[in-house]
Amino acid sequence: MTVMDRILIQHYQSPCGELILGSFGDKLCMCDWVDEKRRGIIDKRMQDGLHAGYETGSSEVTAQAVTQLDEYFAGKRTTFSVPLLFVGTEFQKSVWYELLNIPYGTTVSYGELSRKLGNPKAVRAVAASNGANPISIFVPCHRVIGSNRKLTGYGGGLPAKQFLLELEISAVSLL
Repeated sequence: MTVMDRILIQHYQSPCGELILGSFGDKLCMCDWVDEKRRGIIDKRMQDGLHAGYETGSSEVTAQAVTQLDEYFAGKRTTFSVPLLFVGTEFQKSVWYELLNIPYGTTVSYGELSRKLGNPKAVRAVAASNGANPISIFVPCHRVIGSNRKLTGYGGGLPAKQFLLELEISAVSLL
């Protein structure tokens, strides 16, 4: 296999669950939960979309991701600079790009996110795209909550979502 027909993957043990990091070329294409219930769907979309197979190994990008995740979980990083590669439909990508605009330590509802995308009636489609995000934490889908301000589904499970939000809120109070 050449560099461009493989997705290099490695595992990362976060304080709230095990993640799979994946790089394709010089970009991070995956930071997803090992126990993700849609693991097979996401893996198929990644491999089909990039015409590449998984290969265990590290890269400069995944090493950079590990460093930045370590800093994030230590409360020392509020933004990420790892280059990202989105693999999905144009609508999914539009949602994921909008997720990048949600400030650290804050939340928005699915309805608010739909309105920001200029499509207020697309709440369910936005929620589905949010749930299909394969680059958790870097693309902060954990910052999206229900309109009643309650936590709703998350690929890493609600305890992981709660952990991430509490980590950010406590770090913001220290800044």
